[in-house]
Amino acid sequence: MKRLNKILHLSKSGNLIVKLYADVPLKLGQKVFDSKLREVGKIQDLFGPVANPFISISPTVSDPSSFVGKVAYSD
Repeated sequence: MKRLNKILHLSKSGNLIVKLYADVPLKLGQKVFDSKLREVGKIQDLFGPVANPFISISPTVSDPSSFVGKVAYSD
């Protein structure tokens, strides 16, 4: 499991936003998990500066706002 970073906020479109600080190779559609290895969602978009990009996660949970502030992981 790769540590991504804390989930910053829930966007207006309902996606979870994470700012990456490390050079982590990711793919669109890749699954994202919480610290208890529960699936939170899938990576929908990668955007922002190349040095510190952001990812947008399309949630697969019923209450995505409860994951804001928690650390996200990817396989």
